Amino acid sequence: MKYLIIDIIIPAFNEENSVGNVVQDIPKEIVREIIVVNNNSTDKTAKNATNAGATVLEEQNMGYGNACLKGITHVGNKEVKPDIIVFLDADYSDYPEEIIDLIKPIANDSYDMVIGSRALGNLEKGAMTPQQVFGNWLATFLLKLFYGVKYTDLGPFRAIKYDSLMAIGMKDKTYGWTVEMQVKAAKLKMKTCEVPVNYRKRIGFSKVSGTVKGTIGAGYKIITTIFKYL
Repeated sequence: MKYLIIDIIIPAFNEENSVGNVVQDIPKEIVREIIVVNNNSTDKTAKNATNAGATVLEEQNMGYGNACLKGITHVGNKEVKPDIIVFLDADYSDYPEEIIDLIKPIANDSYDMVIGSRALGNLEKGAMTPQQVFGNWLATFLLKLFYGVKYTDLGPFRAIKYDSLMAIGMKDKTYGWTVEMQVKAAKLKMKTCEVPVNYRKRIGFSKVSGTVKGTIGAGYKIITTIFKYL
């Protein structure tokens, strides 16, 4: 695999017990910078991320997409842009060492975007709620029906060429972030694929799937985003 410049963006909200593990498990030999975007946390998320070796940015406006956009702006201000950006959650449910598997299709076969699919990998019992599993099935079914693309997951663990990410022009500030990226990549006819990733129970409590309000809000935003770009 040829040498590529890879930056990691990790949005984080109150993940003090897990973010350090995530940063520590990232294979440092292939990564230029690990960026944790602290999304208005009230705990020691920022401190623990810094202690683990990450660059910490502050984003006061709540929202998963807001945090990701903050990281993208930071990367975009660099004199030398990355070849690939990897997005990874801070809850330690993914296995950061599998970044290597995500970037291989981009490095070796010129894919634009690679989604880490939990549905294709080993899913620890209880790692995803039934409503998450159903929501993923429904969303990927609609993506195939309306956009002609076959996905098994909207997994947040993903790698994308920096130039392709810029072409997509991400806008979503909250729960629609992942599906917006996949919808727009389909409309631009980008070369995309999935690779299996393993998924374990997260550390701590989910602010989205762990509450009725979060589950309904995320589901509504995902579905409306799919129809928004038709």
